[in-house]
Amino acid sequence: MIRSLPPPVRDAALLVARLVLGVVLVAHGWQKVATYGVGGTAESFAAMGVPLAPVAAVFAAVVELAGGALLLVGAATVIVGVLVVVDMLGAALLVHIGAGVFVTDGGWELVGVIGAAALALAAVGSGRFSVDHAVAARRRPVGV
Repeated sequence: MIRSLPPPVRDAALLVARLVLGVVLVAHGWQKVATYGVGGTAESFAAMGVPLAPVAAVFAAVVELAGGALLLVGAATVIVGVLVVVDMLGAALLVHIGAGVFVTDGGWELVGVIGAAALALAAVGSGRFSVDHAVAARRRPVGV
């Protein structure tokens, strides 16, 4: 029988996963906002055939930048996780799937891994070392 990790190890693993994913998302969101600008990102999306490119650019930039920041502190983890999955699913299906697996060929591996990590966090939550946990603990009645 396979057992899950002891709670302290599980919480530490969730923290590491949130931090790594959060940093990657913030970097990509910052790139969309500050390096290329949302307008430049929209132009790039349009050139790749993404429908409603200006809307998609704003969605991707906000989800990646703000969502990544929220993951770093473990706030709204389930909601952010789902939004990141939607963002990465769109990127995979609209841009990367036809290029194969490898990111060096324009493939889906990076968006796949980001989406899978976000899905896992949405499924299990942020762990004990998070704002989500602190908020939930304050809502519990005393003695529970």
